[in-house]
Amino acid sequence: MLGMCLLSPRRWRLREAAMSGLSPPRNASNRHIQDPASQRLTWNKSPKSVLVIKKIRDASLLQPFKELCIYLMEENNMIVYVEKKVLEDPAIVSDENFGPVKKKFCTFREDYDDISNQIDFIICLGGDGTLLYASSLFQGSVPPVMAFHLGSLGFLTPFNFENFQSQVNQVIEGNAAVILRSRLKVRVVKEPRDKKTAIHNGLSENGLDTEGGKQAMQYQVLNEVVIDRGPSSYLSNVDVYLDGHLITTVQGDGVIVSTPTGSTAYAAAAGASMVHPNVPAIMVTPICPHSLSFRPIVVPAGVELKIMLSPEARNTAWVSFDGRKRQEIRHGDSISITTSCYPLPSICVCDPVSDWFESLAQCLHWNVRKKQAHFPEDEEDS
Repeated sequence: MLGMCLLSPRRWRLREAAMSGLSPPRNASNRHIQDPASQRLTWNKSPKSVLVIKKIRDASLLQPFKELCIYLMEENNMIVYVEKKVLEDPAIVSDENFGPVKKKFCTFREDYDDISNQIDFIICLGGDGTLLYASSLFQGSVPPVMAFHLGSLGFLTPFNFENFQSQVNQVIEGNAAVILRSRLKVRVVKEPRDKKTAIHNGLSENGLDTEGGKQAMQYQVLNEVVIDRGPSSYLSNVDVYLDGHLITTVQGDGVIVSTPTGSTAYAAAAGASMVHPNVPAIMVTPICPHSLSFRPIVVPAGVELKIMLSPEARNTAWVSFDGRKRQEIRHGDSISITTSCYPLPSICVCDPVSDWFESLAQCLHWNVRKKQAHFPEDEEDS
């Protein structure tokens, strides 16, 4: 799938489950289409460290957070990492019973501490935003992520917390299906301007590009890159290139470049098709285009998209990455987007196909309609 160079994690790998009952046709002996449900999590060594991500400023998550951490530390003897600001919550600080456990945490600060090589797997408590946040912490290879639905929507968080002990045990034992959610590698190159211009956090390539002193920043994006007109009342006017060729100019409120995972987020609201995360693709979706014929398109994963302000643009544009790191794009700046070779391994409750359709039904109420009544028996006879 995509030829993703998922660099060898320290303790885990993927294996393909036996596809019982599936026999290929006679003329397809040299072809193999992978079953999306066949990818399984396998530990090379028993996991020892886990990163727990909790939704901030949500009092309802304090008790589940405490129960999970105590279970991981005392029952499984695991090293638990949490962000420092999580432990600064007044309810946790004032809880004397939780004090002995709190001293055992390993803490980190976003944008300051690199924990990418110290985590075996991740547990998220909250909504979809916790998974997006987990993705942003790892600009390279990402550990497997287990996401519990304790937020509002929960499209990307399939696990229920009621029986978390048995579910966590299954993951630790390697008895779980995994879906590789592709991410986007985004490179933003800016023309040199005022030295006082704020530098946004991302993975910089020595801060400045060696050619012409341009500022270059790189991001890993799970859902989407959004380029919009910002506070301006004018139309957004940006050129879109694919592998170096100008394919269109977007005149409207903006454009969304999304992964299949992001196709059920902002892109779906803007009219894009919903694409299963196993499909290797990139979606390009206009936001309120001033054209009756501008339909969303799907391009192959691996192509490079480049977006720049059109020379005729009357205003600047703004860009954000999974809703974060929002910044202004001016004339001469460029945004290059391609499929990352570092996907996010998301642990499934059942399998990638069943989980996805369950989320479509439960979270988005996909194709919910009152059933059409059948004909009465006498009319059927006639």
